[in-house]
Amino acid sequence: MQIRLACLQKFGLALFFFVLCMKIEGNSQSRLISTNSFLQVTGGVIIIQAQLETFPDTLQFIFDTGSSGISLDSSTAKFLGLQPTYTGQLIRGVGGIREVPSLQHKSLKVGQLQADSLNFYVNDYSVLTSIYGVRIDGVIGYALLNRFAIQIDYEKQLMSWFTPGSFNYPRNGHLLHLEINKLPSYPVMVKDIKSDSTTLMIDIGAGLNLLFSNRYIKKSGIIDSTRRYWTTSGEGIGGQIDLKLTVLPKFRIGPYRFRKIPITIFEDPYNVTNFPVWGGLIGNDLLRRFNLILNYSQKEIHIRPNRYYYEPFDYSYTGMELYLINNQVEVGFVASTSPAGLAGLEVGDQILAINKVITGSLGDYKAELNHAKRKITIIYKRENKVEIVEVKVLKIN
Repeated sequence: MQIRLACLQKFGLALFFFVLCMKIEGNSQSRLISTNSFLQVTGGVIIIQAQLETFPDTLQFIFDTGSSGISLDSSTAKFLGLQPTYTGQLIRGVGGIREVPSLQHKSLKVGQLQADSLNFYVNDYSVLTSIYGVRIDGVIGYALLNRFAIQIDYEKQLMSWFTPGSFNYPRNGHLLHLEINKLPSYPVMVKDIKSDSTTLMIDIGAGLNLLFSNRYIKKSGIIDSTRRYWTTSGEGIGGQIDLKLTVLPKFRIGPYRFRKIPITIFEDPYNVTNFPVWGGLIGNDLLRRFNLILNYSQKEIHIRPNRYYYEPFDYSYTGMELYLINNQVEVGFVASTSPAGLAGLEVGDQILAINKVITGSLGDYKAELNHAKRKITIIYKRENKVEIVEVKVLKIN
């Protein structure tokens, strides 16, 4: 018995040492791999550049914590001569569910880092190119992001990629301990006629502040039922969907509080927002007010207010959405009773100028719409006839 006990003690000590070594190795310090610049478009959405396998072409991907996979635009795949195959894979997004083909075991290079054994699903992202005014070749989500710790500096528009592991976070700021099941989420506090604690997905790929499902709004009862809503639109897998805008009096994430924050509400028949587990999502128009460190391996995200933290929110409303179609800025949506609709603008009108801006740039034209309580002059062309109209920009409240 004494001999057996001694053996067990020795074995136990060795096992303890092995487990301790495994723990230290598994929790090793993150090491910098690459630092790259990025582009920001409407709503603060991040566009990063990358290369697929041996192809020299530089591709542009949306950086999206709200995507569980990694994907490639169908026209980009065709241009590169790649032949995706159907494997029964389904993707679910705002507005629908769709079966998509995929490309297996591909490699992607982002700056100095290379990730192998990636399975891309292939989808048509032409509408994203139209919305943001830059070519979108794909979306980078959890399938790649979970392999790294990623630091995002919105002030310098720089993104740094690190090996996974423990991270020396800045002393200032706040560390959020996430729930992650491919998509990161975090509990927050919202308040209108009453307060409620709910969990929201952290969605850097969404160009808005907060998005709530109508189911959550009805069940929680946080929004005053007499509140006025403003109609707009968004794009999902199933096409164009109706959205409602209003203002939330109070919102808190960690120790950080915001007042009178514009929010978006929508019907969610496909339960993209995972109700009742989540109430909705936090988009990048809010998240860009912090410099972020995403650390999936530790289930952490560090947020630190940057110079955009106190930037006023955009409360402007015209009821019109602009798209870039065939290198022309066109009206892609008009709410019938909105200022744009009442002024006579229609879907398909080509925008030639807004106020004194004649650049033809989608971003420049959208910026001119963001002036609440002002009148703007729009010059447009319809059926080869040039027209001019004045639109009053309202303020949502």
